Amino acid sequence: MLLEVAMENERYKRGARILEDVNAKGIDALVRGLDAIAPDLARYVVEFAYGDVYARPGLHYQQRELCIIAALTALGNRDEQLHDHVEAALNVGCTATEIIETILMMAVYAGFPAAINAMHTAKQVLRLG
Repeated sequence: MLLEVAMENERYKRGARILEDVNAKGIDALVRGLDAIAPDLARYVVEFAYGDVYARPGLHYQQRELCIIAALTALGNRDEQLHDHVEAALNVGCTATEIIETILMMAVYAGFPAAINAMHTAKQVLRLG
């Protein structure tokens, strides 16, 4: 029922379209992963994070994904979300070099352990070595 109401919501529709554009697997995983415990949380992410903030003018999808990768790297211990956003960055046209350099830059601001952990996650997605 809640998902049906959310699907009629313009913010949800806009957010879902953006999620489909950047990472089609992302919306399904998000909704299914939270459906049994907190479906509202998935709706909030789709509506606010993607339908409102991500949809704003001013940055291209590539720039947004590199910002997200930097933030998740700095936060540390966000491997699942970082994995999804490295995939999304590739989907929207970011290069492996741009992703690696973004993470590398975070060593200066977030510390080497955060950058090293993020680099290992990126390595898996990029299928390097």
